[in-house]
Amino acid sequence: MQRSFIARNPSVLIFVSVLALFTLAVTLLSEGLGVGIVSTSLIKTLGKTLCLCLVAIAMDLIWGYVGILSLGHFAFFGLGGYMIGMWLMYERTRDTVLASLSDAVLPPTDTEIRDAVAHQIFGVVGGDSFPLVWAFADSLLLQLFLIVAVPGVLALTFGWLAFRSRVTGVYLSILTQAMTLALALYLFQNDSGLRGNNGLSGLQNLPGLADVPQSLISIWFFWGSALALGLGYVIAAWAVSGKFGSVLRAIRDNETRVRFLGYSVEGYKLVMFTGTACVAGIAGALYYPQAGIINPAEMAPIASIYLAVWVAIGGRGRLYGAVIGAVFVSLLSSWFTGGQAPDVDLGLFTIRWVDWWQVVLGLGFVLVTLFAPKGIGGLVDLAQQRCTADLSSSTGKTKS
Repeated sequence: MQRSFIARNPSVLIFVSVLALFTLAVTLLSEGLGVGIVSTSLIKTLGKTLCLCLVAIAMDLIWGYVGILSLGHFAFFGLGGYMIGMWLMYERTRDTVLASLSDAVLPPTDTEIRDAVAHQIFGVVGGDSFPLVWAFADSLLLQLFLIVAVPGVLALTFGWLAFRSRVTGVYLSILTQAMTLALALYLFQNDSGLRGNNGLSGLQNLPGLADVPQSLISIWFFWGSALALGLGYVIAAWAVSGKFGSVLRAIRDNETRVRFLGYSVEGYKLVMFTGTACVAGIAGALYYPQAGIINPAEMAPIASIYLAVWVAIGGRGRLYGAVIGAVFVSLLSSWFTGGQAPDVDLGLFTIRWVDWWQVVLGLGFVLVTLFAPKGIGGLVDLAQQRCTADLSSSTGKTKS
């Protein structure tokens, strides 16, 4: 008798339950809808962390289950942020322009309004008109579609070219890193159409909701992030639990044999590479309105390397491991880089964690790789094995 999906994946029910309880607790303790114990800034930090957990799941799917170490998935994450950021910045600037023209003798035309909005947005980089990439910036529906479509098309194109050439291993990782670097360098240019190094700012202000406090808006985004993470985890677990997941693991372990058995290895890789890029785009679209700003520095190759470190520390090949790694490293990073960690005076010099945090992260990655290749998630596996052994032992004693 075939067991149900939940019976085969007990971690799904546990994860969704913990996430729901966590979301409820944060809501009741928030400033917007609760007793005010948890600050709005902390709510935003927690919401952003949930988004990072979602992109970590995408990274774990492509690396932990397919065996492709992609160093470009944070570029897809950033593209999702840029897509929603264009609409947010356009509409917010449009509201400002309309307010400034409200006392005009003659009502402004649509062309005059659009020109004024363009001048406000691109004046900082010497422009006064909308580039082609902003063609749909005034349509929320189309920009929501582009959140998925732009990262998906880029991943589909790159993946098709790379996988049909059967580029694998470290060479594929280098290619994904080169793609990320090329995209970041292009976006740094003022004529890229996305304001160069200035990026897109003021994304935390939702158009038409100027009277709604940030304490409430932060809760809305926190809910959206939690919902996206929960759905993402369930869909990812469903995808890797059946025959499809077995083929993915087989490709990871022995690609040549899977191809010999008649499976389209390149097809499976392309589906996963494109699908996880779309998931990363959704995560980025939820992240950057909570961060309030996005610029090309967010898409630098080092960001994708950090993503791989999170998954490695949490335990690749385990969806909950990716979540654990993202939560652990991102919150610890916020604590160290936020100046909350006390400096350590060693006499000859003082360790300031703001400067030393990356060294600690790199050292932790090396130690985990050498001595705990299963990551923090391996501790969960060990606990499950111990519980199973204890249960089997007690059952055996009862029968005897």
